Amino acid sequence: MSADTFFADIKAQHVMAYHDAALNKADFTSAPPQFNQGVWAWIEANHFNNASLWAEEDLARRTTVSSDEIAQNKRRIDGFNQARNDATERVDEEILVRMPDLGDKRATARLNSETAGAMVDRMSIMSLKIKAMRAQTVRTDVDAEHIAKCTSKLNTLIEQRQDLGGCLDTLIADMRDGRAYYKIYRQFKMYNDATLNPELVKESK
Repeated sequence: MSADTFFADIKAQHVMAYHDAALNKADFTSAPPQFNQGVWAWIEANHFNNASLWAEEDLARRTTVSSDEIAQNKRRIDGFNQARNDATERVDEEILVRMPDLGDKRATARLNSETAGAMVDRMSIMSLKIKAMRAQTVRTDVDAEHIAKCTSKLNTLIEQRQDLGGCLDTLIADMRDGRAYYKIYRQFKMYNDATLNPELVKESK
């Protein structure tokens, strides 16, 4: 696949359409993956983990179940969050290897604080918020004021995601033209590491 084809394929509009289509599938988090390699496999993995994380966050806020069940939710949240971050970094890697070498342009190119993968991750989360807020606008057990408030919030969420998508496309275009770049710093999740989390270190002694 040429670089032109690759970058045309991951335009924000395509990513947003995929996010929405995946969430419209009742079995998205239980069915086999749609992609098995390349950047779309990691976009899918990121979205899967965000959707799974969203569901666990809802479950973790229950008040009529045992503390053991909530603890299990919290552990699953940790796992999905780590996998989500790992997938985000792999999206960034897939993009960076197809970028031209900046060469002399690095001296004048801007360092973008947010990576393309992080934007894709945020767009995934936005799609979950949009789906949840849209569901609020069609409820029949609430008053008109609730519907109106949620409709206003839904419109803001849609605008926010559209703006974010525009920022993603602009960043990638600027990177391809040598005007911008980003770095992958890696997300060091200390709470999952038995050698770094002080409480886990205590337990091991």
